[in-house]
Amino acid sequence: MKKRIASLMAALAVTAAGTTAYAAKAWAPDDLKALSSFLLGTTETGSADLNEDDVCDVFDLIAMRKSLTAAVGDYKETTVKATEENVRFINRNVVLNDVTWLVQSGAAVEFSVSRAKTVSVTLNGNGAQKNDEDHRPRYAILVNDEPVKIECLDEREKVIKVLESDTPTNATIKVIHLSEANNGPVGVSTITVGSDSVLPIAPTSKKPLHIEFVGDSITCAYGVEGKDQYEGFKTTTENFMKSYAYLTAQKLDADYSTACYSGYGVVSSYSSDGVRRTDGIMSEHYDNAAAKSPYNIPWDHSTTPVDITVVNLGTNDNTYCSKDYETRGPEFTEAYVELLGKIHKAHPDAAILCTVGTMGCAEMYPYIEEAVKQFRESSGMGDRISCYLSAQQDMNNDGLGSDWHPSYITHQKAAAVLSDKICTMLGLESDQVGIDVAADAKYEVSLNKDAGADAATYFSDFDKSFWVNVVTGGKEQSDVQSVVSPIGLKKGGTYKLTFKATAPDGSKLPVQIRSKDGKTLYCDETFTSKGEKTPFEAEFTVDSDDPSAEFAIMFGAKDYSSVTLYELHLVKTA
Repeated sequence: MKKRIASLMAALAVTAAGTTAYAAKAWAPDDLKALSSFLLGTTETGSADLNEDDVCDVFDLIAMRKSLTAAVGDYKETTVKATEENVRFINRNVVLNDVTWLVQSGAAVEFSVSRAKTVSVTLNGNGAQKNDEDHRPRYAILVNDEPVKIECLDEREKVIKVLESDTPTNATIKVIHLSEANNGPVGVSTITVGSDSVLPIAPTSKKPLHIEFVGDSITCAYGVEGKDQYEGFKTTTENFMKSYAYLTAQKLDADYSTACYSGYGVVSSYSSDGVRRTDGIMSEHYDNAAAKSPYNIPWDHSTTPVDITVVNLGTNDNTYCSKDYETRGPEFTEAYVELLGKIHKAHPDAAILCTVGTMGCAEMYPYIEEAVKQFRESSGMGDRISCYLSAQQDMNNDGLGSDWHPSYITHQKAAAVLSDKICTMLGLESDQVGIDVAADAKYEVSLNKDAGADAATYFSDFDKSFWVNVVTGGKEQSDVQSVVSPIGLKKGGTYKLTFKATAPDGSKLPVQIRSKDGKTLYCDETFTSKGEKTPFEAEFTVDSDDPSAEFAIMFGAKDYSSVTLYELHLVKTA
């Protein structure tokens, strides 16, 4: 509840409402803090009745906002330090020598400005800015969620003008680290705001939900902007704002924090020769702000209580475990349980969701399942800890990033699935947008035996293809059908159906999305074959919930023929 109040307060405090006729009073920043503390319940007393109506409530905050959106003094430039008094810290930031260091992937500072005509920020480097131009720390500056600058840091100290306007402007500004901790941080030391407001700069408010991401290069968005899989690592192609982690947080309107490093693992970091490497073990660094000095200082988890931790590790461990799963698999499980213990100790009230599989390595999943099972029993977490196997990246259709890492499209798909899983675990309503609702459905053939229909089938787990070889086709096209079910549909949802099929050239085959009893047709189209792997696409909207709908393509009434279905997807688009 307090988080929701905080979000409401932020909206009221910093949203531009235009200039209004109001008797402006020059309340000091301490007045706003006192009011915030009182409304959030952190203090029970204090002078918070700003509008003097003998009641302290949200209307006092409205009064404060009206004052802040009106001129209360002369225009002047105010310079402040990038500390938590003036900005909101997002992620595990470290303050050293009056500089706030954005160390982790996605680390950021965010603040609102009132009646500003100019805003500039001073950025700092710790030496990593001297790296070659493809390996310097990368950052972005956003104004009202729109990037106004994305570049790599190339100076020890750099002043960047973020906003320049002829009229007073209210805005939210964020400075975010796009590359990863392994390649150096981005420092933010001061912010200068030109304004005539009594409170020209203020931290934005926390969001209702907080997600922690513990992972490797996939979470870091390694190579997400790379041209292809043959391009090597560059910080210039890392962009945390295109990672599944950031996209998930955006979709759920959540705050986030990360502990992620390329090459890291649970029992072994990436190994090119199968020999165990211990220079990148996550459990050794999880409780620190970062892995490298001077930022490898103990992290106070209580400063960022989370609602759920997502663990996406095991891909690098596979380079070690794959040489002897029988022995090394249980070794991985034991280390995974240890890591889960650290995470649970840091956030005892948070749920935990574990996954692996985006870059393959599905062989590691059973060992993660076993670790989750063991920890569920030993910790008593029950259904507050779970796991799932992520879909492997579709390199043929979705492309690849640098060094065979996920593309932006893959990250988007992963975020849609993860968001839905988080909603299920936390009891939140999921919009399911971006979810392939046919992903886990079963492929079967429906034969009208009474009409003499008969066929042989084969389903390939490798490419999810379904081959039906018709011996006798019966009398009607509906006598032989490939059926995929169950498929859950939501009322009001818009869905996009895509697949490829190989059928006799020129065949016109009915395609349906329908209720299980066949009485309701949500989509009724015709597929026309043009030979090998002919593509098909259709879009439709559903006017009622149906948890057990099915897909069908009909090709009976023809003996000694075959139809193969490939790459069937039914994605909710809106």
